[in-house]
Amino acid sequence: MVINTIDFDRPGKQQGYLRVPYSHNLGGWANVMVPITVVNHGDGPTALVLGGNHGDEYQGQIAGMKLARELTPSAVRGRVIVIPSLNFPAARAATRLSPLDGMNLNRAFPGDPEGNVTSQIAHFLTTELFPISDVVIDIHSGGRSMQFVPCAHMHLVPDLDQRQRMVAAMLAWNTEFAFLYADIAGGGLLPVEAERQGKLVVTTELGGSEAIPASVHRIAQDGLRNVLIHVGVLAGTEQTRQSKGERPTILTAALDADDYLLAPESGIFEAAVDLGEAVTAGQPIGYLHHLEHPERQPVTLSAPREGYLICTRAPCLTQQGDCVAVVAQRVDPAILSAPIPDFG
Repeated sequence: MVINTIDFDRPGKQQGYLRVPYSHNLGGWANVMVPITVVNHGDGPTALVLGGNHGDEYQGQIAGMKLARELTPSAVRGRVIVIPSLNFPAARAATRLSPLDGMNLNRAFPGDPEGNVTSQIAHFLTTELFPISDVVIDIHSGGRSMQFVPCAHMHLVPDLDQRQRMVAAMLAWNTEFAFLYADIAGGGLLPVEAERQGKLVVTTELGGSEAIPASVHRIAQDGLRNVLIHVGVLAGTEQTRQSKGERPTILTAALDADDYLLAPESGIFEAAVDLGEAVTAGQPIGYLHHLEHPERQPVTLSAPREGYLICTRAPCLTQQGDCVAVVAQRVDPAILSAPIPDFG
């Protein structure tokens, strides 16, 4: 159902739209028009760059827009496809979920060609864009719900060759922390579908909230370009943390459901540990204060094990079941070569 106005094989630079059929009360023949840029030049890999999978995550949207404007064919060795605001209805509304159908695009894969807008977008990626791509870069942040230590991250895929290529690309983002994560909130993720198709997948969690420091924007934009250089689709010299005079990336993993702390009841969340800080098992990392009963002692939320505070809740007002923190263990990079890594 999605109408594509781009010829992906044509050399040069094109700007167009993915037009998704959508009817509403004042538009019987309307389309959602998702901007897309393609730069095609010479032989090389195809990199698909995606921002705005969630509409309230702006770091990737801005990095994608700037990349799309600045890329020239002479700088590209292969093909770069950029969709800065993939979940366009959500981006326009500054929401995590699409306001048109209430769906989370990152839980909509593989999609449905005759479904709602979100399902159609997911299906187009699954059947059209992923098959022609070698590299899929899906840029996330915590949006309005979470605040992350800026980090590149990835799933621990079973194929060792694919995993090693993903690890190298993840480290090429040059973030202080890298993060191996698990899915605790259901299936249907965009990265999982791309991984299933054998792609080199790079994802991020670059801070959060709507007050984004300039330093985080630099991490998003510089990291994106460095990864594109690393995979060979963009001309330039790859930078490493060593070449920049920075300490090696700290590799962490949160692969157990207990690493993701959920609020046992509703309240006002108070963080007790700064992001990126090392914590010990049992150390308090936050408190939930009772809005209706301020005389009661707050609920203490403690680290399940030794590690680093990778993520914390952004809004103080918290509902029962909300994730309020993620504690990730430091892991030895050598473990990534094992067929079945044991993270304890």
